Amino acid sequence: MPPKSATTPKPLVAGNWKMNGSRASLQEITLMGLGYDADLRRNVDLLVCPPTPLLYPAATAALGTAIAIGAQDSHEKISGAHTGDVSPNLVLDTGATMVILGHSERRTDHGEKDSLIEQKAGSAIATGLVAIVCVGETRAEREAGRALAVVRRQLRGSIPRTATAAQLVIAYEPVWAIGTGLTPTANDVAEVHLAIRTDLKKLLGKQQGEMVRILYGGSVKPNNAKELLSIDNVNGALVGGASLKAADFMAIAETYR
Repeated sequence: MPPKSATTPKPLVAGNWKMNGSRASLQEITLMGLGYDADLRRNVDLLVCPPTPLLYPAATAALGTAIAIGAQDSHEKISGAHTGDVSPNLVLDTGATMVILGHSERRTDHGEKDSLIEQKAGSAIATGLVAIVCVGETRAEREAGRALAVVRRQLRGSIPRTATAAQLVIAYEPVWAIGTGLTPTANDVAEVHLAIRTDLKKLLGKQQGEMVRILYGGSVKPNNAKELLSIDNVNGALVGGASLKAADFMAIAETYR
């Protein structure tokens, strides 16, 4: 796949390790760095988001590789009496530069609403982090013909209107495709990404909205990456299980060489 032009966002391939990994797993970041040469760096940015206890050692492992490290969540407050939570400034202090917010597993397991995700994104951005805001419909919502309406509602409710393209990434992850091996058709992905792009230009202004990176996530693997990443308005991927092994993750990134 040829590199994107100067008028489109530079692609981002991000790995979400979820509640997986250990200190020993950080050798995978070292291996990723070995394959992330100067040519590939020009074409695509790479990000790994390990569990919170691994953020600092992961950032250390990534030194000199140009691979960015991100968190999987952060609190809406900068500090305070919130036992067990992690503030965005603490995330930044580990060496991380980005944070995933509003993932469907957070929305489902922790009851997070759009309004809370918007607060979290605002605090993360104010701290200096890039907010990766996730949106996506369930299988029932898609079968009911409500996929676009759900995604657009989540988008409008979850992103700060003052965000710039440099501070914000959107990840479209159909809930029914996460970890299932199922993926939407190319036409379905294109339709949703176009709707997101259209709304971003309305919400943030045309110039900023055109340059926000929109990632596709949901069972992205080496064998389907080329098709998915070639779709209009798909500016990279949010990868789950395939990001745990350097060989799989870099095979996806290699799509952009």
